[in-house]
Amino acid sequence: MTSVATKRMVQGGEFLITDANPNSIFTRDDLEEIQYQIASAIKEFFEKEVIPRAEEVESLNADTIRELMRKAGDVGVLGLEVPTAMGGYGQKKSTALLVGESHTKQSSFSGCIAVHTSVGMIPIVYFGTEAQRRQYLTKLLSGEWIAAYCLTEPHCGSDAMAIRTTATLSEDGKHYIINGSKMWITNAGFANLFNVAAKVDGKKFTMFIVEADTPGITLGAEEKKMGLTGSSTRPVFFDNVKVPIENILGEIGKGHHIAFNALNMGRMNIGSSSYAQLKRSISISVKYAKLRKAFGKTIADFGLIKHKLAEMAIKAYAVESMAFRTAGLIDDQLQSLDPDSSDYLARSMEVLREYAIESSIMKVYGSEAQGYGVDEALQIFGGNGYSKEYPAERDYRDARPSRIFEGTNEINRMLIVDMLIKRAMSGTLPIVSTGEQIIKDVYDTGPLPQIDPDQKDSSPFSKEKTLISNMKKASIMLLWQAAQKWMIALAEEQEVVAAISDCIMETYAAESTYLRTLKHIETKGEESSTYHITMMQVFLNDAVMRLEITARKTLAVIAEGAELGASLKSLQRLLQWQPINTVAARRQIADKIIDRESYPFD
Repeated sequence: MTSVATKRMVQGGEFLITDANPNSIFTRDDLEEIQYQIASAIKEFFEKEVIPRAEEVESLNADTIRELMRKAGDVGVLGLEVPTAMGGYGQKKSTALLVGESHTKQSSFSGCIAVHTSVGMIPIVYFGTEAQRRQYLTKLLSGEWIAAYCLTEPHCGSDAMAIRTTATLSEDGKHYIINGSKMWITNAGFANLFNVAAKVDGKKFTMFIVEADTPGITLGAEEKKMGLTGSSTRPVFFDNVKVPIENILGEIGKGHHIAFNALNMGRMNIGSSSYAQLKRSISISVKYAKLRKAFGKTIADFGLIKHKLAEMAIKAYAVESMAFRTAGLIDDQLQSLDPDSSDYLARSMEVLREYAIESSIMKVYGSEAQGYGVDEALQIFGGNGYSKEYPAERDYRDARPSRIFEGTNEINRMLIVDMLIKRAMSGTLPIVSTGEQIIKDVYDTGPLPQIDPDQKDSSPFSKEKTLISNMKKASIMLLWQAAQKWMIALAEEQEVVAAISDCIMETYAAESTYLRTLKHIETKGEESSTYHITMMQVFLNDAVMRLEITARKTLAVIAEGAELGASLKSLQRLLQWQPINTVAARRQIADKIIDRESYPFD
């Protein structure tokens, strides 16, 4: 594997075959003061305007939600990432991550904003005509209008290409007539505008901008959901709805490009917001644990409660590390573009598409870490956690859809491997040659980079560095062997593909956590990085164990007999690791959390 000595433009998925340098990644420590100022202003908006009216939102008071959306427009929430030339604020993706941390106390309203700003506005920003932008963006940026996204249909969810809604050109050639039905449409109850996916002549997947008051549009009843009760979710029916041909979004037959690019952005946002929810779970849990007494002392003193608090923090640290690393990759490439060039928007969308692998990783890993956090928070609250009088109950319900939204986690696991294979086959990433070399190395009896238990290497954390490099090799070895066995039929072996994705995700999380820690040490010093180091080491300790177990199970599917034996020995050579005392380490982290009553690093 090659090593990156200086910061440069990095390809999507390249992390798997390239050992990065701490200075090549973006971390939370790299945020600028102006970014914190923006986030602070928006946090104040949520604290003063949204939270006091949370119950109105949860009861689906449309007037309240419309009023809050207009106020959100006033403070800049809605136009944060929209280019300044279109009336937005042109902020970086890393700023959007920081701002997103303010949203966790009111998930329903945050969901309304998320749909409006991503799949609602972004398709118009990147694929709309100048006339469409002039007509709609000002209203959407101000919050005067609210947008929704109509893709899912009763018979198809993740299989978006199977939609049956049709668009037929009218006899006078001035309109398309849309017929069909959509379901699970967020914001439907108070939306002014729908981005609608339909098939022209029943074949060509195309997107249309449709105004909600167009004759022929009707709404079904509000879905009675387990959570996010303040988020409007209704079916939308189209009965001979006449849409001007000027409202075709993008090109006829290429609407799937718009749909999938919008979903990529949504995946990144879901994955990134998850670490903020983990921090909230820590905050509410530790405060409760310090008050609740059992057997003569507070439950915060119990080892198993400390384990839960520490594990939430470790997962938050890892997901946050991935989130800002990925945001930094996107920001670097966007900043290299000329905003005045005629192809700026097209090239910007290419940047977002470039990191689709990382976005899917963020979505899956982040949402599942978030799920762990809200579940353990409810457990710490005990019986009270099941009561609506306490915050853990609502957080638990509201977090669950994150594993379903923007493509289920199962679909995204399949996509991670699929996208890597496509990049390998196109020659974009040299995964084939790298895999062949790894197989040769690990099956050979010659020397292989070993993890030195005594850490004789003078470089800091050399055994962790070697471990991560070997985790990459193990992941590529699995991918290479599976591809060799099943070739183009690999996609049908979903259990194997999902397992390989899990190994790849653990690797990205481990490296991101490791690099962030090293960068913190370089800038702040080792003495100020004690808890960063502890979190990183515990995470790596557990990540390599998870990866090894998954890899062993998967190899048993791929190979058998002598071949399986050789593969398992090769895996063992790669993943040698002396476990650390994670109980003591977690207690140290938990004590810091208990003292601060919050996540250690905010």
